[in-house]
Amino acid sequence: MGKYKIGEIVTGCVTGIEKYGVFINLDEYYSGLIHISEISTSFVRNINDYVKMGETINVKILEEDEKSHQVKLSIKDIDYRIDKRNNAKIEETKTGFNTLKIMLDKWVEEKMDEIITEKAEKK
Repeated sequence: MGKYKIGEIVTGCVTGIEKYGVFINLDEYYSGLIHISEISTSFVRNINDYVKMGETINVKILEEDEKSHQVKLSIKDIDYRIDKRNNAKIEETKTGFNTLKIMLDKWVEEKMDEIITEKAEKK
């Protein structure tokens, strides 16, 4: 009997994204692939719309090969997102870019002075 049970939901880390699917590392021994057909019930145009490199997600075990320590995975019918903030709407602050507008000239001037001073010290 293998380490994982078919249908079990486990946590894994996205280690690779290709046109045909997503590579997931489950632990120090097991890794797997979410084939593009197991990402969504809808048409998947761009896999990067669903997952990001390094992201930790929930995955469903479809098959396990004990000898190779490989698993076939799916996120099609599960709530795979662990960090819901990835999809949170970003709200604009009241100040917006005003700080940048006000401070940019000062910051550029300070940086230019720093560069000039460094060049003078090197001579």
